[in-house]
Amino acid sequence: MMQRGGNIPKKKKNNSRSSFYRISAWLHLWLGLISGIIMIIVCLTGCIWVFQDEITTWLEPETKVTVENNPVITPSVLMQIGDSLYPKKKPNYAMYQQGKAITMALGQGRKGNTILRINPYTGAVISKKERKEGETDFFRFILNGHRALWFPYEIGRPIVNYGTLVFVIILITGMVLWWPKKWNKTTREQSFKIKWRASFKRVNYDLHNVLGFYSLLVLTAIALTGMVYGIEWYSKSLYWVTSGGQTLPGFKRNTSDSTQSGKYYTPQQVMDASWNKVITDHPEAKGFYYAFADTSRPSSAISITIYPTVGKYYNNRSFAFDQHTGQPLPALNKLYETSFEEAPVGAKIRRMNYDIHVGAILGLPGKIMAFFASLIGASLPVTGFIIWWGKQKKKGKKGKNKATMKDTASPIIKIKKETMPAT
Repeated sequence: MMQRGGNIPKKKKNNSRSSFYRISAWLHLWLGLISGIIMIIVCLTGCIWVFQDEITTWLEPETKVTVENNPVITPSVLMQIGDSLYPKKKPNYAMYQQGKAITMALGQGRKGNTILRINPYTGAVISKKERKEGETDFFRFILNGHRALWFPYEIGRPIVNYGTLVFVIILITGMVLWWPKKWNKTTREQSFKIKWRASFKRVNYDLHNVLGFYSLLVLTAIALTGMVYGIEWYSKSLYWVTSGGQTLPGFKRNTSDSTQSGKYYTPQQVMDASWNKVITDHPEAKGFYYAFADTSRPSSAISITIYPTVGKYYNNRSFAFDQHTGQPLPALNKLYETSFEEAPVGAKIRRMNYDIHVGAILGLPGKIMAFFASLIGASLPVTGFIIWWGKQKKKGKKGKNKATMKDTASPIIKIKKETMPAT
């Protein structure tokens, strides 16, 4: 009796594992079929976006500039250059990057703007690009696909955001299905190696199973960090957990004191004064993003962001200034008010989010990892669909064979009945 009683829990355990496996298989299949096309687009556009800086530099060699030991031109000079070429267009922003031409935008963004590439030392205009309303460049097109599948943002964003959440569930259930019941030489080979000389069906299965495992951690990190930008409740909850129960600070647009307009300084004087203060206080910066104040709006403020490390964003820092007095204002986001080293743990993790998302946190090797993981991520719905389709065809053939056997058997039965003697 004791022996029989001792076997019961083991049986229940196996049943429990079997049920968990079946649920995981069901979720993995149907969620994969539902979100497959979404993930193919998101992953493929993500592959391209990872190397957008490198590709842009390669496609525009004229924007490369030899670094000199001379001061770069100030924002007021940039404004003069813009006014001389396009007097009716207001300056929007200027991006300073070490070893590259300054990128200056005039106009109103998506409503139509002009992009100037300017030599940071001489002020010579290297190139001009005018965009009409709704017109985008290649990487903006890629980003629109990545974020919203090229639908209007109010439609496409929720689809991508919750499609990514579904993808996380698919990755977790995929890990459950991948995990061998027993660890031995045969299962290790099946789980970690692709049999390239096998049949197409087997190679396709290995591409799904093995590559899915190798890319699992990177894809999960990319998906989890991607949801930060689109799912508000997830973003706030993640910050609450990582910060020890603190509320995520929001963006707060600064305002200049409009009563001081024109009293002490000209807009050009304030521009250069705020610029000189930032570059003097932060000589370690390798790049700057200067957002011009809208002089037609007295409440508009100047915003400057510094980037201490080329190709990384986690340690950037933001500053804001009154456009009339030049007095410092609070940063647009409190997360970026202090240096990265001084920030609390939760703020550090949030500031690293974009760099983790594109792999830049590990430099070029990290970007390469993110590229290949995203490429594999785009292939998984395809290889998974082929596996499912093959099983459907197999089931169809089995059903046909059974039906054929039944049809061919029934006349024989009738004959036997007819020839049987009456009782």
